[in-house]
Amino acid sequence: MRTGRRTFTGLLAAAAAVAIGGAPASAQDKPAELKIAITTFLSGPASVFGVPGKNAAEMIAEDINKKGGILGVPVKLSFIDEGAGGEALVSNYRRVVQDEKVDVTFASISSGSCNQLVPLAEDLKVMNLMWDCGASSILEAKKYRYNFRTQANATQEMMAVLIYLLKKKPDFKTIAVVNQDYAWGRESWEIFSTALKQLKPDVQVVGEFFPKFGAPDYSTEVSRLLALRPEVVLTTSWGGDLDTFVRQAGQRGLLRQSTFVLGIGETSLQRLGRDVPEGLIVGARGDHWFLHPEMKNKPEFKAFNEAFKARTGAWPIYPVYHMAQAFAALQAAYDKAGKAAGGKWPSREQVVDAMEGLTFQAWGRPVRLREDNQGIEAQLVGTTKRGEGYDFMVLDDMMIFDSTKLINPPNQKTGDWLKTLTPELIKLEVPVFKHGG
Repeated sequence: MRTGRRTFTGLLAAAAAVAIGGAPASAQDKPAELKIAITTFLSGPASVFGVPGKNAAEMIAEDINKKGGILGVPVKLSFIDEGAGGEALVSNYRRVVQDEKVDVTFASISSGSCNQLVPLAEDLKVMNLMWDCGASSILEAKKYRYNFRTQANATQEMMAVLIYLLKKKPDFKTIAVVNQDYAWGRESWEIFSTALKQLKPDVQVVGEFFPKFGAPDYSTEVSRLLALRPEVVLTTSWGGDLDTFVRQAGQRGLLRQSTFVLGIGETSLQRLGRDVPEGLIVGARGDHWFLHPEMKNKPEFKAFNEAFKARTGAWPIYPVYHMAQAFAALQAAYDKAGKAAGGKWPSREQVVDAMEGLTFQAWGRPVRLREDNQGIEAQLVGTTKRGEGYDFMVLDDMMIFDSTKLINPPNQKTGDWLKTLTPELIKLEVPVFKHGG
């Protein structure tokens, strides 16, 4: 199927008056508004991650509407709090789809939430963009028609972090993990550890810790790690959980004892400030960084970042860029479907058809949806360093990975593919970027 590709900036500019052969879609075919329901964490420790996503959605929607909407139709947002718990999340999601007749949903942040809502979206036949959740197994369980992941999954993200670690610290012999005890924490470690056995089989796993999601105290885990003295400590925790763990580990000297790998830690750098030392390895769940070495000098990218900081008081973090990608995908799909509909407002099924094989771009490298509806997204990993002009650590020695080589084929399970890896993969050529370079 032919793919549609637009830059995020270009889509916003085109949205004011999309024309097919010079003729706009018929006014009577257009709805009064395009309703989008978004699930994100608005409460609880994960809200430090979810609220920036909400802020980004509101900012992007305002910009779209100022420019005329999507195919001339303004967008209207509503939000569902993932922090309210699974039962309330499912109930509220069903309500907005069935009673409020939303046209599309963006769900969710948590992989646990996605595991609940993806099958429900399929049953309700509403197009759903998995805008942030990363568990690889979700799209491997079955083929979905109405669900699309507009960013990477855990396989791409963990493989990039692992290869970066092996390139930067090739001789380590021991590792331990501290991950949240739910779908993402378990699955991301399974991917990382399985690949590690293939790429560097002499490494010994000396500790595996899975504290509950939202744990307020990590003294037990820190004490055990201080005694075990692993050369590397991996955590793919995120949000308030990661902030708490890093602070408590730093207070007791653990960050100086072991090389810490924050697999998806980019979101915490600004909040943690100087509690983060130099030399930590940090992943960004995509090529998401407000100082992206390939994007930082582009006026549109700088304007978006500065507008977000002016609005919220902080620079964008990766959920902000993931939200931008979801909107970029949505706009590209409606643009493509509108053309296929010959100038009329496209039906929901026509927009779903347009999502298949789509290529779109927001504030990083282009993202492509392959035949299993999984996004293939570049991955940026770097090492913390003091940066002049910032009161928090920035990223240095950044590598940006082409994820096409870091994910299993659509017809092969992740676990089976990981077991085919060889140490040759460590030699993968990856561009390296210095901070300020």
